[in-house]
Amino acid sequence: MTESSPPKPAASTADADKPKIELQDEIVVTEHSAHIDGSEVAYTATTGRIVMKDEEGKAQATVFFVAYTRKNSEDARVRPLLFSFNGGPGSSSVWLHLGLLGPRRVLAGDAGQLAPPPYQLVDNDYSLLDVADIVFIDPVSTGYSRPAPGEEAKQFHGLEQDIESVGEFIRLYVTRYKRWASPKFLIGESYGTTRAAGLAGHLQRQHGMYLNGLLLISSVLNFQTLEFEPGNDLPYVLFLPTYAATAWYHGRLDADLQADLQKTIHEASAFAAGDYAHALFQGSALSAAAHADMVNRVARYTGLSEAYVETSNLRIEIFRFCKELLRGTRRTVGRLDSRFIGLDRDAAGERGEHDPSYAAIQGAYSSAMNAYVREELAFASDLPYAVLTGLYETWDYSKHQNKYVDVSETLRASITQNPFLKVFIANGYYDLATPFFATEYTVNHLHLEAALRDHVRMAYYAAGHMMYVHEDSLAQLRIDIIDFLNDALTTR
Repeated sequence: MTESSPPKPAASTADADKPKIELQDEIVVTEHSAHIDGSEVAYTATTGRIVMKDEEGKAQATVFFVAYTRKNSEDARVRPLLFSFNGGPGSSSVWLHLGLLGPRRVLAGDAGQLAPPPYQLVDNDYSLLDVADIVFIDPVSTGYSRPAPGEEAKQFHGLEQDIESVGEFIRLYVTRYKRWASPKFLIGESYGTTRAAGLAGHLQRQHGMYLNGLLLISSVLNFQTLEFEPGNDLPYVLFLPTYAATAWYHGRLDADLQADLQKTIHEASAFAAGDYAHALFQGSALSAAAHADMVNRVARYTGLSEAYVETSNLRIEIFRFCKELLRGTRRTVGRLDSRFIGLDRDAAGERGEHDPSYAAIQGAYSSAMNAYVREELAFASDLPYAVLTGLYETWDYSKHQNKYVDVSETLRASITQNPFLKVFIANGYYDLATPFFATEYTVNHLHLEAALRDHVRMAYYAAGHMMYVHEDSLAQLRIDIIDFLNDALTTR
């Protein structure tokens, strides 16, 4: 004899009659003006969340964005349109938004001159809104962007998945706001440059959307250039010129190298790409005399002791460098911007306990964005604004198992197929997250035809990863970007 299952409780009529709540777009439009480059610029801000749906109409996610369009333009449809995002992966767009591009800028201060909380928002005299409309995108699980109820967040958390979802938002935006006829640019920072290069190929293939330009701020396209792993000597070579610049900034080099930063960087780069790379290539076959010479020269350009270089087997890993350079003063240099210094509890540690350059600006950008979006943009939400999450720890690179992530080939193919695509790359001399020499290496290995090589232009600034926190660099960056946009738009 078998036991029957207990009867299921009947669903209440009230529950059955409840209508299903369908996600709706949440959009707020406000009018503003700001002082930009000496003139008053009137603009419209469109802020909110767009519901992303599949082709069957099922909601997948809500994507938060802020779009700025200049008022009184002769034809808004043909104004340049910039889509902006940061990196992480897992970062919102707040950094480029309130640091470089947007009409309002947070005064966070700079290395050695940090502003105290509460932080001030001012008109951004260096904004690009006078020359282009700008859309800031927060990828899913950053900012106010979230998966739809019942949807798994991980479907958006990977290299290809992220490109597809951000690409769909871009397609949806240009369709709804009638901007298919506009010249279109992508501007990304850090991992956002990985996304931008991937998007250039995706948008071309998937939607036939050909871009006019990519602006890559502190770029990483080939992850082999950054991954300090056994058997991969490339990062040791590519980081050394930035080690030299950092040591110069903190006065740790010999007098002849301290005399001229540009000369020192040139000399360190030549050494890194030449004798140093050759020595590492030889491995244990390097002779004792050559090894001793390398110890002396690596110490000379890094500001580290010969004993430490010897102990490190000529190979200086990034986090070790940040901890070791100023160990004698019990200080640690920043990774995002090595001009910043911090203090650890344990001065004898192997690596710093935090990144002082990130800690210096995190509070300013976080509090400014939370105040700005509610008080000036009039968008109300009780959700936490996710400035920077830990998604990078679980990001899906499964399609790249047993190989380094590399989107440089996607960029090469995009430029080849769209010969009007121009690329601008901004580098900070004191950026130890995405060093400039690694970017130069990647660009030099794109294998572009000679006629296309000048489509990629490089610019350098006396600051770090977020070079716009240094106001002189911010001012020059605006000039360089506008020059690039004009060049990209006049190409025939």
